[in-house]
Amino acid sequence: MAEIGTDIEKAATLLSQGELVAIPTETVYGLAGNALNVEAVAKIFSAKNRPQFDPLIVHVPSLALARNYVTAIPKKAERLAQLFWPGPLTLVLEKKDETIPALVTSGLKTVGFRSPDHPLTRKLLTALPFPVAAPSANPFGYVSPTTPQHVNEQLGDKISYILDGGVCTIGIESTIIGFEGNDPVVLRLGGLSLERIEAVTGNIKVHVHSTSNPLAPGQLKSHYAPGKSLKLGTLEELLQEYPAHTSGILSFKHDFHSPHQRILSPSGNPEEAARNLFQYLRDFDKMPVDVILAELLPDEGLGRAINDRLKRAAAVDNS
Repeated sequence: MAEIGTDIEKAATLLSQGELVAIPTETVYGLAGNALNVEAVAKIFSAKNRPQFDPLIVHVPSLALARNYVTAIPKKAERLAQLFWPGPLTLVLEKKDETIPALVTSGLKTVGFRSPDHPLTRKLLTALPFPVAAPSANPFGYVSPTTPQHVNEQLGDKISYILDGGVCTIGIESTIIGFEGNDPVVLRLGGLSLERIEAVTGNIKVHVHSTSNPLAPGQLKSHYAPGKSLKLGTLEELLQEYPAHTSGILSFKHDFHSPHQRILSPSGNPEEAARNLFQYLRDFDKMPVDVILAELLPDEGLGRAINDRLKRAAAVDNS
């Protein structure tokens, strides 16, 4: 198992040596490596068993550092970064040739940048002379980690150190925005709501469709899945089809009085639901249930991103 601690200097040293370190963010824990070191980036793909056609997000302390690696930054990207960085927003920008290795971008001419909002990781990024590539610190396709223990349970034998930043405060991955010319396009729904983005940009296209050649992480049809099959629908109807005593129930706010139930937010708060989503999906893997029954949230605010994760988890065949 990996060592867990809060030693920023140790984390920086390991990253400088080409090793991998799990880092906390406000969204989920990331598996970090030197984004300019191809060998370190290859270790990320290997540790996660991640296909190399799925690009990585590069983490920087500020937009100023990102400028070194891109050809231009659209005005709306500048505005979004001013308002929402640090925070759960990734901006996909056209990269300068040879500045970021092709392995990071899966051969694409664009690269996603994010400035995470976590004090430990911000101190770490400021101390490093290079940006870090950092997808979620879990095996590819599985539920993302929101605590150091989640990381250690699944990747503890493949990484050097886990920087302990406690429980992630948002709990789902960043929203990803790309650009068609100067017009922003949502490529992945996430921890920054569509409503907050559109308050700045006006109406915005949403292209989060499934693809075998993703332009950004989290666009594959099957993703974010627990170890057991997840069925999505109306819980009352699902419970008529599947036996209650062998089914896990994931509800938004209603109590079904089941011994194998998790309620995302008894008060009906989407932000609380987002914080609990991945932990609760993990909980079912340790319960004596054969299947997980889940329902969608109202399709607004962070409910959109939660629904996106549930739909992709339900698309995975665990039979």
